Amino acid sequence: MADRWWRRPLVKPQVLRPGDRVAIVSMSWGGPAVFPQRYEAGKRYLVEAFELVPVEMPHALREADWLDRNPKARADDINAAFADPSIRGVVASIGGDDAIRLIPHIDLDVIARNPKVFLGYSDPTILHFGCLKAGLCSFYGPTIMSGFAENGGMHAYAENALRKALFQTAPVGEVEPNSEGWTVEHLPWKDPENQSRRRKLTPSTGPRTLQGTGIVQGHLIGGCAEVLEMLKGSAWWPPLDYWDGAILFYETSEEAPAAAQVLRWLRNFAAQGILSRLSGIVLGRPGGQTDEAYRREQDRAVLRALDEAGLPHLPVLAELDFGHTDPIATLPYGVVAEIDCAHSRLTVQEPGVRPPHP
Repeated sequence: MADRWWRRPLVKPQVLRPGDRVAIVSMSWGGPAVFPQRYEAGKRYLVEAFELVPVEMPHALREADWLDRNPKARADDINAAFADPSIRGVVASIGGDDAIRLIPHIDLDVIARNPKVFLGYSDPTILHFGCLKAGLCSFYGPTIMSGFAENGGMHAYAENALRKALFQTAPVGEVEPNSEGWTVEHLPWKDPENQSRRRKLTPSTGPRTLQGTGIVQGHLIGGCAEVLEMLKGSAWWPPLDYWDGAILFYETSEEAPAAAQVLRWLRNFAAQGILSRLSGIVLGRPGGQTDEAYRREQDRAVLRALDEAGLPHLPVLAELDFGHTDPIATLPYGVVAEIDCAHSRLTVQEPGVRPPHP
């Protein structure tokens, strides 16, 4: 039964174009009902900057407590969005911490028969692995409330990266160094005045090579470290050979887990036999912290896990812009990327989307 899913060729969704209808789903936390002004700002940017037509699925705006009690309703929205032929993409409203509860209710056959863009990061990591199992390339990138609704408007870096990933059929290309600077500053969403107030940026020094030499290639797979822990051992966790030659992209959330915890999580990857099968690892800048010492401690934890696994030369890039700092790049799952250790560069070698049907 596993072969039926994991051995199928990866299908890329159709490129997005102005006027396309995209579904908004709340697959985790019911943030739109808690902070409606923040949600509306993100939806407005989706319309005005990208000229997409948002379609709010039936339960997307329900109260957070109700959504918490009804994971099947959240899954029903996802199934319906993929099944609707008038919808070209599906975007998560926000993350959370319990999308794992949707697995029994998601129909992977519906996703496989109706390939389309799925976009989100953090807890949506869960559905990205469902898409992979269904043979669909999906995209680790902004959500409506975190990214599209960035204070003062989406960062140019994030917008340009999203356009390269979803709105063009050329190879995505280099995940360019971020010259804008980055931020994890917390400006409370409950204060409407904060929506127009830009967050303070920390200067970016760009990606760094932690270890390894030369150039390696592999298909991209990964996501939020804490969510990957929930996925391990589930029906959507890939078989061991699916990791052969892969590039693992890995980042931690605003909860800022201790480096010792990251080490333990990666020891599990080693025990499963995953680390030894990888071509390389790319690390997103840790979320929730501006402290450089904290970031360096996490780097050391990754290197220790690899050394313990007998992999002191596996290529590793750090401080890339994806995940829980802003702005972020958008990464396509399952497509081939390249790590160039000498230039500390990650390049996505393929397009993430295909041309529209004639």
